[in-house]
Amino acid sequence: MRIGTGYDVHRLVKGRPLVLGGVTIPFEKGLLGHSDADVLVHAVCDALLGAAGLADIGHHFPDSDESYKNIYSIELLRRSYALVMAHGYVLINMDATIFAQAPKLAPHREAMQRTMAQAMQVPADQINIKATTTEGLGEIGAGEGMAAMCVALIGPQ
Repeated sequence: MRIGTGYDVHRLVKGRPLVLGGVTIPFEKGLLGHSDADVLVHAVCDALLGAAGLADIGHHFPDSDESYKNIYSIELLRRSYALVMAHGYVLINMDATIFAQAPKLAPHREAMQRTMAQAMQVPADQINIKATTTEGLGEIGAGEGMAAMCVALIGPQ
């Protein structure tokens, strides 16, 4: 078995949709980035790739490559997990946390789990998602951005 961690952070801006875990969530701001800036999926990709010893999301899908401009990050998750599987591993489980002052994310948790599970073709109960605030502290607490972290456990196929 192998374990990997992932972390991502993006700025919140007006005029972009908020996409987390592949789910569009109603909110007045969205995350700014080269892709759809889905911090949760990016942290998951890094955790999976790291567990398999395959560098990180930026190595495989660089923001200098225009083919990834505005890409739906669930597609990056599909590709990342395919790389993990091509190296002989499968997901055992993952645990992720989203750091956001707003909006409330609990109502969207199951949809995010299902969306990511479908992308990797794994049971949804192998994916756990939590959300927390920073109690108003720092840039995240001020509503200027969001972050996510993930730990993933993989094992041989």
